[in-house]
Amino acid sequence: MKLFVKFDYKTLCNKVLNEVLERHNIEFEVTGFGEVDIKGQLAGEAYDELVAELASYGTSVIENQKTILVEKIKDAVIEMVFEEENQIKVNSSVYLSEKLGHSYGHLANLFSEITYSSIENFIIFQKIEYTKKLIIKENMSLTEIAYKLNYSSVAHLSAQFKKMTGITPSAFQRIIAKRQQITNES
Repeated sequence: MKLFVKFDYKTLCNKVLNEVLERHNIEFEVTGFGEVDIKGQLAGEAYDELVAELASYGTSVIENQKTILVEKIKDAVIEMVFEEENQIKVNSSVYLSEKLGHSYGHLANLFSEITYSSIENFIIFQKIEYTKKLIIKENMSLTEIAYKLNYSSVAHLSAQFKKMTGITPSAFQRIIAKRQQITNES
């Protein structure tokens, strides 16, 4: 028997952080996705043990300030795209600048320097991932999805979807429908 699971990465990550930090008797507060405020100091050996245990979960502690800001950019984009209350109808550059307290030019240059890609490409990638989710789980039409994700038209959404995935959203919908049909027949 196969069991297919879907992960809510934010919940999973917070649960791992909470369990590991509590196991080490560390007073803390999770202040954002991937951001923890540790109360007090963490001595050398205790810090090393914490880092090692987090690594066993595929989690690493980021110490480079540039990399930290890039992670904050990624988190802000994911929050902007995936969380309904944060879905905005303003320019993403304005949103990111205001949320992170830096000029968009600075954020864009830093992001490109660290990731070798642009913030715009990351936003498009996240929107396409969300589009897939909406097609699969919510059975939404492309018109509804284009409106929800602030695309100027269905054609614009379709063009970006095809550029990122190699197939049109309509072809993706047909593939999903066929898979669901096969699953239901099994």
